[in-house]
Amino acid sequence: MSDGVRRLDCREMRCPMPIVQMAMALRTLAPGDELLVEATDPAFLADVRAWSRMSGNPIEDEQDGPVKQVRVRKKVAP
Repeated sequence: MSDGVRRLDCREMRCPMPIVQMAMALRTLAPGDELLVEATDPAFLADVRAWSRMSGNPIEDEQDGPVKQVRVRKKVAP
């Protein structure tokens, strides 16, 4: 994409599918690239925070609301 951020629409998906789809999409990105995910599942933000801690892929930004958004950066290997 021209803005350097890949977008993933997970609206209307229920747990655990937004996290599964996000993890699969991140595998296709280069280290340091970002993924913007939109989801409507009520547990999405809590799930993505836990996933981020476990996976080491940092959350750069998040927004709550009817459609939740997170921008995740693929971790750079040490």
